[in-house]
Amino acid sequence: MAKVIPVESIRQSVRSALFDGSEQGAGVSFFVGSYARGEGPGPHTHPYEETFVIQEGSVTFTVDGEEIEAGPGTIVVVPPGAVHSFKGSSDERTRQVNIHPVPVMETTWLDEG
Repeated sequence: MAKVIPVESIRQSVRSALFDGSEQGAGVSFFVGSYARGEGPGPHTHPYEETFVIQEGSVTFTVDGEEIEAGPGTIVVVPPGAVHSFKGSSDERTRQVNIHPVPVMETTWLDEG
């Protein structure tokens, strides 16, 4: 039987909702995110690729030291092990989905200094 999960039921903050695949019986996890200019996570890595689907607004990614601009209708794939972060970069809030192809996310947070 199909499962229907309201995004509001998995919301963590005004910025993100977390779909945890292991809790939902799914093989994938993801964030549904919304970020204002300058908001977003600091540098981190995953042992798997992370795929970002940008639906609204603009986002500046930093991937292994390279800056990448992404706007509505774009998809960014960050390779496994790459140090990455992102920040909203437009006046409107972003709307994006950040896909982790695993039921349990693994994140290593790095010191920004």
